[in-house]
Order: sequence, then C-alpha cells, then structure tokens
Amino acid sequence: MEEKIEIMELLHNKQLLEHELQSLSYGAVEIRESDSNKYIYVHYREDGISLTKYVGEYSDELYNLILNNSIKAKELKKHIRDINKKLKQLNYIETELSSKVEQNIDFAKRHLVDTIYNQAILEGVATTFADTESIIEGGKVNNMTSEDILKIINLKHAWEFILNKNVILSDTNFSLLCEINKMIEEGFYYSAGKVRTVPVTIGGTKWKPELPIESIIKEELETILNKDIDDIDKSIELLLYIMKKQIFIDGNKRTSIIFCNHYLISKGKGIIVIPADLTEKFKDLLILYYEGKDENTIKKFIKEMGYISL
Repeated sequence: MEEKIEIMELLHNKQLLEHELQSLSYGAVEIRESDSNKYIYVHYREDGISLTKYVGEYSDELYNLILNNSIKAKELKKHIRDINKKLKQLNYIETELSSKVEQNIDFAKRHLVDTIYNQAILEGVATTFADTESIIEGGKVNNMTSEDILKIINLKHAWEFILNKNVILSDTNFSLLCEINKMIEEGFYYSAGKVRTVPVTIGGTKWKPELPIESIIKEELETILNKDIDDIDKSIELLLYIMKKQIFIDGNKRTSIIFCNHYLISKGKGIIVIPADLTEKFKDLLILYYEGKDENTIKKFIKEMGYISL
C-alpha cells in the first residue's frame, strides 16, 4: 500500500516537473539578424532529437531569461532523472498505451475546460465558462473568490494528473482515489487525501453517511471493479459509491467524477460529466439515491445525459 502511494506521488511530481520544463524556453542561444533587427532562436534536444525554436525579437531581458531558464532546465531534468531512478527501484515499469486509450486521452483534453466548468457548477462554484477557461489558461478573472479560483485550479491539476500516460496505465484503486482527493482539496484541508474521521451531513436530507473504514472501502471498490458488467456501468457505480460513501471530509463529488473517468479513459470508453444545466436534476436524484429510494433512475440519467462516447 505504502509503495503504491509513493509511486503515485512520484508520478505526480514527475508530471509537474515535466510540465514546468515544457513551459520554459531554454537551450543554446542563436541570434539571427534580418533587416537590421535581431531575433533569438534556441537549440535544444528533446527525446534525443535536436530541435530549434524561435523565441522572439532580441532584448537583453529575453536573452538573460533564456540563460536563467537553461540553468533551471538542468535542475528540472536532474530532478526528473532522480524520480525515474526511484521509480525503477520500486520496480515501476512503463508500458505502451493502446491507440484507443491515446485517442480517449486526447478527447478528454479537448473537453477539459467544459468538463471542469461543469464540475465547478456541480460544486456550487460561482463561475462562468469564460472565467473557467481563463483560470485554466493561467489568466486573471474578476468577481470570483480566491477559494473558487483555487477549486478550479485544483481540478485542472487533478485532471492533468490522471491524463498523464503513466497514471492512466496505473490501476484504478484506493491509492489513486486518495491521491486525487489530495489534489482536489490542496490548500483547503490538512487531511486532504485521507479517510475522514468525523461525521458529516448532507444538505437536503436527514440521511447521514456512516464513518468510512479504509479496509471496507478497499473491499467494496474491488467488488465493483470485479463485477461482470459493462465498463460504462462500472464507472457509474464507482462514481455513485464514492459520492454516497463520503470517504473524504470534502470534495467527494469532484473526486468521484475524476476517479471514475480514470477507469473509463483507461478502457478507451469516453468520459462522464454532469452537464451544468442538469445540476439540480442530478442533485435531486442523488438525494433519492442516498436515501435508498431509487437507484436505477440516477444510473440511467448519468448514462443517458452525462456519458460522452468517443
């Protein structure tokens, strides 16, 4: 268990480092002149291939930035190599993705802004599609609280994490579930990613979930994953189980949607997202599901209204 968690954390850190590395302009600087103007190009290697990239018109500031980026890139690459060594020591082996799964990852990335927007609305975040898109792209927005902005940023990080090749190839299990919640609740709770130990209440109903027990959660997740049912139905059961169980102190709906999508995408079967305009309908059905009054209607609703095939 501890080894799996360590691998998840290493893969997450590696992804962040690689993303930061890709955002840098660095390498051997070449200054080209044309019509009395100077332009900066950089030469660098990626996956053993020599590449050249245009950076911009020459300025001392840009030139010095590239020099500093080159130093930073060396540090990032060293950290990535160290992580790869640790992963090797833990006997982690990368395997290749099928073309169907690669297609599904690209599909999920294309729908990422819409998916996060819908999740934010489900969570009661006061945002618009345009503001959500701006936050995801690193822009500034007005009239939003810092908490709501952080929730969207955390959703972005969690989605980027599960869409990483190495993570998609990992098992959809309890360790992954905890890692997703840890990212979802980063900056909100010190207990993020840990099974809750205090009671919680659910708005709109007198029903209260029992305190979750880690060993039972693991068994029940395995039972769902081993069911002889369609992958789409299985992902829906995972989603509803985590929502009802209220495993974590907060962020259970966000966590469950990303977790069930990890399973679905790893099978190359599309994505699940609750449309923003159907949020209230979904919440009404969810209350009935919590209270044990209706199980089939909400499953049918998700499959018909929330499932998007490739």
